[in-house]
Amino acid sequence: MLDIADNSGVKSALCIKVLGRGGSRQGKLRRPVAGIGDVVSVAIKKSLPGCQLDDKKVHRCVIVRTKSPVKRTDGSYVRFDSNAAVVIDNDGNPIGTRIFGAVARELREKNYMKIISLASEVV
Repeated sequence: MLDIADNSGVKSALCIKVLGRGGSRQGKLRRPVAGIGDVVSVAIKKSLPGCQLDDKKVHRCVIVRTKSPVKRTDGSYVRFDSNAAVVIDNDGNPIGTRIFGAVARELREKNYMKIISLASEVV
């Protein structure tokens, strides 16, 4: 389950598939695991009544926060309190016009500059 961190009208979504990633080889875990900056397919679970997105369709999101710690090149780790994503269109631009909460700096390397510029804080 992912919290949605923008004002598109969606509150929470269920991750269906991680796009563009092969399976991980961590013990018996053979399914792909999404990290910060990965694109996932989601099904909308909770939304506001005036939401512009259809609940019955599959949408794409990019992960902006994860509970699992992410190691940076300088040796430090960053971890957040919740798993959060931003709904994007086919071109990779966010559907909402505001991003709530902090986003990770790793999105800059994945060329999501529009999400970085809309975010209130970049950690």
